[in-house]
Amino acid sequence: MSSAATQPRLLRPQLATLLMIGTLAIAAMIAIAWFSGNGAISTIFEQLDQLQQHPPSWAMTPMLLAHYFLFWTAALMALVWIIMMISPSPTNWSRILVVVILGVLTIRYLMWRTLSTLNLSNPLDGVFSLGLFALELMIFAGSLIQLFLLLRVTDRTKAADQLAAMVQAGDYAPTVDVMIPTYNEPAFILRRTVIGCQALDYGPKTIYLLDDTRRPEIKALAEELGCEYRTRPDNKHAKAGNLNHTIPLTDGELIVIFDADFVPTKNFLTRTIGFFQDPKVALVQTPQSFYNPDPIARNLGLEDILTPEEEVFYRQIQRVRDGAGAVVCAGTSFVMRRSALLDVGGFVTEAVSEDFFTGIQLAAKGYRLVYLNEKLSAGLAAENIATHALQRVRWQQGTLQAFFIKSNPITLPGLNPIQRLAYFEGLLQWFSSISRVGFLMMPLTYAFLGVVPLRASESELMYFFMPFYLVQLSVFSWLNYRSRSALLSDVYSLVLAFPLAITVFQVLLRPFSKGFNVTPKGTASDRYRFNWALAWPLVVVFALTALSLWVNLGNCLFTMANPAEHWRGLGVSWVWSAYNLLMLGIALLILLDAPRHSPYEWFNVQRIARVQLDAGAEVLWGYTTMVSEVGVEFSFTKPGHLDQQNLVGQAIELELVDEQLTVQGTISAVQIKDELPTLTIQFATLDLPQQRRLVELLFCRPGQWQSRSAPNELHSLWLIIKSVFRPRFIFDRQVSTRPVRVSKV
Repeated sequence: MSSAATQPRLLRPQLATLLMIGTLAIAAMIAIAWFSGNGAISTIFEQLDQLQQHPPSWAMTPMLLAHYFLFWTAALMALVWIIMMISPSPTNWSRILVVVILGVLTIRYLMWRTLSTLNLSNPLDGVFSLGLFALELMIFAGSLIQLFLLLRVTDRTKAADQLAAMVQAGDYAPTVDVMIPTYNEPAFILRRTVIGCQALDYGPKTIYLLDDTRRPEIKALAEELGCEYRTRPDNKHAKAGNLNHTIPLTDGELIVIFDADFVPTKNFLTRTIGFFQDPKVALVQTPQSFYNPDPIARNLGLEDILTPEEEVFYRQIQRVRDGAGAVVCAGTSFVMRRSALLDVGGFVTEAVSEDFFTGIQLAAKGYRLVYLNEKLSAGLAAENIATHALQRVRWQQGTLQAFFIKSNPITLPGLNPIQRLAYFEGLLQWFSSISRVGFLMMPLTYAFLGVVPLRASESELMYFFMPFYLVQLSVFSWLNYRSRSALLSDVYSLVLAFPLAITVFQVLLRPFSKGFNVTPKGTASDRYRFNWALAWPLVVVFALTALSLWVNLGNCLFTMANPAEHWRGLGVSWVWSAYNLLMLGIALLILLDAPRHSPYEWFNVQRIARVQLDAGAEVLWGYTTMVSEVGVEFSFTKPGHLDQQNLVGQAIELELVDEQLTVQGTISAVQIKDELPTLTIQFATLDLPQQRRLVELLFCRPGQWQSRSAPNELHSLWLIIKSVFRPRFIFDRQVSTRPVRVSKV
């Protein structure tokens, strides 16, 4: 980078860091002055406390609480349920109506919290009460921005249908360079990615394998598969530098980027490149889908029930960003116009998240960024909780570096106010981990410090909090297109709350102290492993919360006998402690990685097949139930008896009839499933044409990656309770050696 480019990097960290330190220092000085009995400060807080104890009439509970609570809550719940029944998936009118209802309830709750619930009666209570309120405001700031942005959501499916027809007819056929940057991914992962890219149904394309570790075996792989191999003498600027090195050496009108583990479906290009007929379109981003379960679902034994963590981002948030003209470039599975990329100077190298900031630079130049909500590729999710944490921390670090570089969307010239707001909401979301940690700690102050940070009776909570909470709980999953329930979102946010909260402060103090870390892929393990590095803060808080639950419950029972003291709101303390204890319990179970015996995934693919044990022997017919790159599970169509002992180890020939694929293999297991004889067959070495047919079957079929609906709130609560009291490592010791990602046709 030039000295001009590095100048903002030297100056901006001082401003952002000093702003954080200055804010904390001012808050600390006020608190110290309050504790020391400073007259002016104490008088101010005494007056504020008087206002809190005498709020406006509308911020007080009505006399006929039961009547008002039941009427308004029932009416609002009925209204949103009717809307969701009429419109099972959000449309413009239904989404706007629900957003307005939820927005009004949110503002009503915040005004009540501001005017009636702060406990400023003494410095100790006041500090924790204001701290809790600040944590809530941090959450609600992002939520209100997101509600505003939800008023406009874009769906590009119909446009893609029309534009794809022109591409398929040959009316629009730009040249395309498909680039696969790789650092240390195993050759077997890269093989399937290259084969998938070569199988794309599009003519004028060139596949480039960009090896940033200069490995001879990867060069040999590129020669074997017939794709272009590129490398460079150093690893400067990591992935961004790798791409920037190759782009000037190629000449395709469009550039497609796939991470090393992402395999496209055959129709990826025909569904995306049509948008570039508009000369202002610079980027088309598609969702990241995964063909293996994420470690949270896997460790809980809920692989076929829970949706991947990224589903909310790609089903809801990216569509919202598209409506705001602020689509996030996600680093893989996107198409970019070469001329636009060169116009912004190539991929941004001043931060870890080169993709995010390159998209921002394109938007600031006036180009259009498009999001197509179709799953046109699939890759590997993090394979254990440690790599999951590494990946999230890297994303957080790269995003928050925005405050220290010239690509900061808050200050970068060229963006309109809505775009800035959308990108700012994305930055703000990473601060929610601080609030999540604070919400874990707050019930402890009730028990061990005698602090009451929320001065509200149960009746006030029912009148102001419950309508907001119940409506929000009811519409949360509906608004995000059934990608995640509110309870499961809380679980996912809690698991990494401590490392993410720490990273916020690390980045604000030393934004460039860590470099780019590649997420390990293609791993396997043969035993349960507990991640103590991530678990120890949760273990400490779990023990303290268990103790606080007992103390808070006792305090609550004591104050119930004394109505004069019950206003202090201690009733909420034990409920809060119990909820945190349940969530901490499931978070600790998630940190126990289940075995993953093979790096290869098995898929539910049913195909008519025949098998033959020996030349001239009888041909037996059946169908596949599971297929992977290394084997197949085959079931006969009729019940029968098999000599298991004599069959295991025998050579066999299997033909997938519809796929015109014949392979040799060895029987590794014989069993009876659903009253049908079933063989597990291990493939012999496959030649290249066989590998291509198999990869295309498993990864490249258009439309094969379908979205699942997340469990509703009641089902989610049941799954959480069941997982805590029936953990996988005790009741499901026989973990399958075939991790399954459903792909049934």
